[in-house]
Amino acid sequence: MSALSLDGITVTRGRRRVLDEVGAEFAKGRLTVVIGPNGAGKSTLLEVAAGLLAPDSGIVRIGRTDLAAMPRRELAKRRAYLPQSPAVDWPISVERVVALGLTAHLPAFGGLPPIWREPIDAALERYDLLALRERPATELSGGELARVMLARATVSSPEILIVDEPMAGLDPRHALDAGRRLRALADDGCTVIVAIHDLPLALRIADAALAVKDGRVIAQGDADAVFSDEVLSTLYDVEARVVRDGQGASVRFID
Repeated sequence: MSALSLDGITVTRGRRRVLDEVGAEFAKGRLTVVIGPNGAGKSTLLEVAAGLLAPDSGIVRIGRTDLAAMPRRELAKRRAYLPQSPAVDWPISVERVVALGLTAHLPAFGGLPPIWREPIDAALERYDLLALRERPATELSGGELARVMLARATVSSPEILIVDEPMAGLDPRHALDAGRRLRALADDGCTVIVAIHDLPLALRIADAALAVKDGRVIAQGDADAVFSDEVLSTLYDVEARVVRDGQGASVRFID
């Protein structure tokens, strides 16, 4: 049984179908990358999967439970969602931003229980943020803020993690490190879903892939099968070659 599934999902905006009868399954302990050109519907798919956008038709399930019928607090405890290009508008510390990822787990009153101090410290260390813990989040660079938001999304060790372009704005070292961290979460049993444009990094970290074009899923399955010359050429409307060697894999687009 899938940890998370979408069945017959349709989303319409104006006269345009952003998602058209989309079906997808995401397994426990697997990292699935969602790939496709700009405007394909990837972000909308992730919003629906996270329970933040109600589809015009179709059902999203966590296990056997219809997500629409799940209490919001329970949903917030079980899944974490990180949108594309998140922002912080108040000058609160990095540590407090990360702690906000625990909101659904905390009592209504009384502040932060001591039991959660260790996960916060671990998340700060995991994303190379210990030296920045007291800095106002509004003073961070784009790459630093991206790492803070990844720490916030993962601090509670959610069952399901849905992230939209989490490596955007990161330098190569931190992008690779973030990829390794997401990979490790999946290895520990988390269902990880990542929208990503960096195809070589996607190949490095993914178990499975979902290829989306014009609001439809054109391929899904094991990453090695989806990352084929044929699928990528169709997906991006340009001839593609996947090159695999002892150092990993790369994708070449031929003009």
